[in-house]
Amino acid sequence: MDFAISIPQFFADGEFDPAAFRTHLRRIEQLGFHSGWTQEQVLTINAQPQLSPLETMTYAAACTERLRLGCSVFVSTLHTPVHLAKALSSLDQVSRGRVEVGVGHGGQGRMFSAFGVDREGVASRFAEGVRLMRALWTEPTVTFDGRFWQLEQAKMEPKPFQKPAPPVWFGGGHPNALRRAVRLGDGFFGAGSSTTEKFADQVRTVRSLLDEAGRDPGGFRIAKRIYIAVDDNPDRARTRIAQSLEKLYGTPNFAAVSVAGTPADCIRGVREVIDAGAGLVLFTPMFDEPEQTERLAAEVIPQLR
Repeated sequence: MDFAISIPQFFADGEFDPAAFRTHLRRIEQLGFHSGWTQEQVLTINAQPQLSPLETMTYAAACTERLRLGCSVFVSTLHTPVHLAKALSSLDQVSRGRVEVGVGHGGQGRMFSAFGVDREGVASRFAEGVRLMRALWTEPTVTFDGRFWQLEQAKMEPKPFQKPAPPVWFGGGHPNALRRAVRLGDGFFGAGSSTTEKFADQVRTVRSLLDEAGRDPGGFRIAKRIYIAVDDNPDRARTRIAQSLEKLYGTPNFAAVSVAGTPADCIRGVREVIDAGAGLVLFTPMFDEPEQTERLAAEVIPQLR
């Protein structure tokens, strides 16, 4: 069982404090978290400013020595796979093999036109891009004749530090997304916007698909993001996280996906996610990150091991 935590990214113009960021990341590492994770939102929605994931991960790599670093998820359809493969391979080298890669195609609500991407065939583009990235990471010379990208005798060096490549997690909850995860991925990452009950259904589907594909379930990891708030006053915890999620998603209907309350309340809620099948839990505090990180490490995680 592994426990991860989100890396702060919500900073308005001029708010980022390098010293505070370094201190927080080093404390996360000292507390023994398995990994720190970012998210990707290129264009600001609901007035939420957010640093880009790759640059945040790179800065975090320079602040730490052991902490693994991931993104859940890169909307990889908005990237060219050659550039993204090169950037992630380079980060894996400079971090000495600490990169975790989450990918998703972004769903139908994305402004694909802003990135020169045709909405038609997005799922095919996504799957082809993942296959091309894997080829560039693992093959000495790549000849690739795809619908969207074509390469002939192309070489990308250096390869990732991790061999054969960094772990690739797939997001998304639609049955088609789960099938792609089993076919192309190393793991499935449940969204923070999903309830525990919905996540449990997705896990059952994933396990059934793994069995159909003849894949060893022990070699396929399952994780879930949990929006969480620990407070001795449970009503205050629930109110604050509901307000934070409403600001993040632009709707008041997401409070039910969170785990909030006293340490005992949080232990119970996280335990339900673990029992549903998560082998990695990504805690995502929405406010007071340093304080929440300390409380999770001292009061919640020890009761879950």
